[in-house]
Amino acid sequence: MESYAKGPDPWKKDCKDQGGPCKPEPFFSFRNKQFRFSFWYLIIGLLIFLLFSNLLSRSLFQQEQLIEFSEFKARIENGEIKRVQISDESYLGLPLTEQEMEQLESQERVTVYKTIRVDDPGFVALMDANNVEYYAVEKRNTPILDLLLRMALPILILLVVWRFMFKRMGNLGGNVLSLGQNKSKIVAEGDIDVRFGDVAGVDEAKEELVEVVDFLQTPQKYTAIGGKIPKGVLLVGSPGTGKTLLAKAVAGEAGVPFFRMSGSDFVEMFVGVGAARVRDLFKQAREKAPCIVFVDELDAIGRARMNVMATNDEREQTLNQLLVEMDGFDSTTGVIILAATNRPEILDPALLRPGRFDRTILVDRPDLEGREQILKIHTRNVKVDPSVDLKVVARMTPGFVGADLANVVNEAALLAVRGKRKRIIQADFEEAIEKNIAGLRKKNRLINSKEREIVAHHEVGHALVAACTPGADPVQKVTIVPRGLGALGYTMQTPTEERFLLTLEELTGKVDVLLGGRAAEQIVFGQVSTGAANDLTKATDIVKRMITEYGMSEKFKNVVLTQQRAPLLGTRAEPGMIREYAESTQSYVDEEIARIINDSYERALSLLKANKQILERIAKRLLEVETLDEKMFRELLKSGVGA
Repeated sequence: MESYAKGPDPWKKDCKDQGGPCKPEPFFSFRNKQFRFSFWYLIIGLLIFLLFSNLLSRSLFQQEQLIEFSEFKARIENGEIKRVQISDESYLGLPLTEQEMEQLESQERVTVYKTIRVDDPGFVALMDANNVEYYAVEKRNTPILDLLLRMALPILILLVVWRFMFKRMGNLGGNVLSLGQNKSKIVAEGDIDVRFGDVAGVDEAKEELVEVVDFLQTPQKYTAIGGKIPKGVLLVGSPGTGKTLLAKAVAGEAGVPFFRMSGSDFVEMFVGVGAARVRDLFKQAREKAPCIVFVDELDAIGRARMNVMATNDEREQTLNQLLVEMDGFDSTTGVIILAATNRPEILDPALLRPGRFDRTILVDRPDLEGREQILKIHTRNVKVDPSVDLKVVARMTPGFVGADLANVVNEAALLAVRGKRKRIIQADFEEAIEKNIAGLRKKNRLINSKEREIVAHHEVGHALVAACTPGADPVQKVTIVPRGLGALGYTMQTPTEERFLLTLEELTGKVDVLLGGRAAEQIVFGQVSTGAANDLTKATDIVKRMITEYGMSEKFKNVVLTQQRAPLLGTRAEPGMIREYAESTQSYVDEEIARIINDSYERALSLLKANKQILERIAKRLLEVETLDEKMFRELLKSGVGA
């Protein structure tokens, strides 16, 4: 033990001076241990108690054998049973008398016979006739054990199940009293490192939120003139456009605490829990003002209410409490409510009125310039080859949102690593975009030669019609490499500029290109296949919208034949396209769709018949190399294409 005093104590953690004399502690001590009670300890202890009580109720040197009552009497008659214990439920037969049992050593084991008690009046006479010793034992009364089994154990099981249920529902610590506490994730001031410079492609939305940041930083500027900042700001946009990122940027720029919750965090199976959480959330927000409260997926609790009496819906109770809290607090306190949703059409009108969500900001899909800015942000910490042109990448991704572009950059980085390159090249971005649009490349999918020829002519038909159609997007790539779930090939077209308006000629040109694949099959093979199923769906949708929404039919010029309406009060139906015209009009729409598509198909047939040699030559080359880029496709067209 002297070694502990001479040198540093390897077991003692709280000794301030390890170099000097220090009183050693035992190797194991309970002094610093904190014992926490658990219901599992009580259950284990109860099971051990029942086990030992069951074992002690039997003789340690006996081995019971259950037999029938008739056999029990036969063993009495032949002398195998010399002593019988009589109880309320059974007879226990011992092969030894009481005197012999006392002389028996404890290590020896004897077999005893047990049988269920039967009311036999001659059984006692049988034992007397065979000189069998018999005695009766009274029924054991264990009031403590009975109380545990009948009352304490069921209550204990209920408490365990209750605790398990609340843990599964995500309540804090599984405590019943924590039901009314909100589940917001509180981010302290200065912990958010997102700024407006990290958000691109939504310049208009950022400008609208600058006032919110300015108010949180210098509220006296607005209060001095009597102005009030909007109590609530609703961010509306498609999934992945950056609504949550914008909310974080506002909190990061303002440098204030940030409460983040999802709409589903308020809703529970018990009525009133969501309302209590709303009250607790706003109470904490007022205490930490100025701050920002961000509710993501607001439509989970903000859905329009039904006009039904005596309703007791938990979601409606939560919404009512949210309306009261937003209308009750003063905006000058510095609590700003930000919310995000991609389904604004189903929100309750009372939630969107001035005084609650005063300002609705559209976070739209980025345009060409916005996509380029987003790509620059996501490639800041990525090694990109200087030859990469992000403007070309942005042009290849029309309709992509910020989340899609971030995924493209990440996929390109993974492809570069897979190709053992230290920097991302342009081909990596192109492959990542194709993977995002058309799916994963199926390298091991085997296609017979006949189907490959059909797919090749089908895709070249699309590309050739696109090249000969005025206003069509230029062809970027033609491939017969299978991708995704069912795509055996595809033709990629890249727009040269952002388009927001399309003319009748341009729409019919798109339909012509979609039908070019089937037309090529008809010309070369004399029959069509199922490969044009997706093309026909898209073509039909375009033509239907031309007639019903754009007013481009001959009979119903400048007339919209469909109207989007909100659900009626008292119904749960969501808004949708409701037909408000006669059956005869519907028949005309169907006939007009068929006529326009048939005209487009005839134009595609005529164009491809005039250029059948070009079609065959390009398809042959495509079968050899499997993929034609824009440059290769244009070189194959240099020989001239007929009109």
